[in-house]
Amino acid sequence: MTVMEGNNGDKRKTTYNDAELEEFKTIILKKLEKAQEDFKLLTEAYTNNSEHGTNDTSPTFKVLEEGQQVLSKEENSRLAARQKRFITNLENALTRIENKTYGICRVTGKLISKDRLKAVPHATLSIDAKNKMAKPDPIN
Repeated sequence: MTVMEGNNGDKRKTTYNDAELEEFKTIILKKLEKAQEDFKLLTEAYTNNSEHGTNDTSPTFKVLEEGQQVLSKEENSRLAARQKRFITNLENALTRIENKTYGICRVTGKLISKDRLKAVPHATLSIDAKNKMAKPDPIN
């Protein structure tokens, strides 16, 4: 753990120690495994890997059914893309753990709270920084 002394003599923790990083790594690895399983299911759903390609040869095939299938495939494709971004964010968090920069807000440089990191383990912003970014600037 690195501790930094502030201007008024207070000591603030600036990084998480190895045991804490290992705890976060375990959380991230579990989420990553689940995310990869979900991604695989979504990808299979929009690529129809499990079908033999005879659905559209049926004489009872209807236009509305086809439209619904296309819509469902597009939605699954969007969900898969979102899931892929989530996987990338989790992998980036693992890299930050290895570099010992995990949990440091990219805007303020301060430590992100443990509770936030347990809820959103790929977070790169503290709650304060995220709230400030979300608020529109008031007109003077």
